[in-house]
Amino acid sequence: MNPLARHNPWLVVACGAFIVTLAMGVRQSFGLFLQPVGQDLGIGRDAFGFAIAVQNLLWGLAQPFVGALADRYGAGRITAAGALLYAGGLALASAAASTLDVQISLGLMVGVALSATTFVTVLGAVGRVVPPARRSLAFGLTTAGGSLGQFLVVPGAQGLILELGWRSALQVLAAAVAVMLVLGLGIAGRPAVQPGTEPEQGLGAALREAAGHGGYRLLNAGFFVCGFHLAFIGTHLPAFLTDRGLDPRIGAVCLALIGLFNIAGSYLFGVFGGRWRKKYLLSGIYTARALTIALFLAFPLSPMTAMLFAAVMGFLWLGTVPLTSGLLGQIFGVRYLSTLYGIVFLSHQIGSFFGAWMAGVIFDRTGSYDLIWWTSIGLGLFAGLVHLPIRDATLIRSPLARTAAA
Repeated sequence: MNPLARHNPWLVVACGAFIVTLAMGVRQSFGLFLQPVGQDLGIGRDAFGFAIAVQNLLWGLAQPFVGALADRYGAGRITAAGALLYAGGLALASAAASTLDVQISLGLMVGVALSATTFVTVLGAVGRVVPPARRSLAFGLTTAGGSLGQFLVVPGAQGLILELGWRSALQVLAAAVAVMLVLGLGIAGRPAVQPGTEPEQGLGAALREAAGHGGYRLLNAGFFVCGFHLAFIGTHLPAFLTDRGLDPRIGAVCLALIGLFNIAGSYLFGVFGGRWRKKYLLSGIYTARALTIALFLAFPLSPMTAMLFAAVMGFLWLGTVPLTSGLLGQIFGVRYLSTLYGIVFLSHQIGSFFGAWMAGVIFDRTGSYDLIWWTSIGLGLFAGLVHLPIRDATLIRSPLARTAAA
């Protein structure tokens, strides 16, 4: 058990939020590197998009295993290892000379590192030290850290690229990421369930229980859509705006606005999740995303419409995280929350893979992002529907299920 949690669990929340701030803030800046890296190394958008797609896919593929390790050994150790790998990947990317270098560094290394330094690891640690009645709020505050990072880091990264060049910018970001080594101490400690709070259950039984729950499968489907939206917009929106004649700085401003408004969105949806049924809030978020994209395409593009779009999407950006993780804790309990959320997050990252990569492929072949925008609308409407039938009641386990072997 983390000694901080015995005195004030909100200190654990603060450390977790700062870890997510750094990890997600740096990650959200990668779209700014698409054009300078491509021009310098002579690689197309499909190649850079593929590197980010690999990053997202590996982030997801590693997540169930990293979540299980965090459930067993504690989030602090896992975060420290991820911070080292993250900093190393950025440092290697700063010396890249080919497409392969970019894919190994930003793709493979950073992808695995993100699995150890973001929501699955951190939310699992937070969920175990915060009372159930306050858990949705704590998840919202932690998730807001990712948005704060986007708001603070993205403009800074753009300034570094303009002043120092993309290689030096990546080196500075690598140094910033290394701070997570210290912050990991705040979420350290092996997980433990307090006697009487939850039935004893093996990991194998928990996985079988989730696999047989229809709502768990629907949450996986919905989170696929979330990943598709975030990776496509986060990676390609700056280039889309520049292609349409807007100043490159507008792209950085839009990414920062997404982060700024998502601070409010993540916090408020965390609060709302403690008052209203989370599945209906999730349905509303995805439907609202689809309508927002449709309106963005319907109006003439200008700096103002781009920033309005970013602000609204930002409010809807990561509100899915406290609601989805909160719904998992509500249904299945928190003993294996990192593991179960890690599997759902894998679905998110498969969606991210297709969102980042397919957009680049379609643009290079057609010269337009139109098809991806309309695909995003259709997926948003689909996700809005699939959350409605989820059975969100807390599972009552039989005595046999409580003692099932892993």
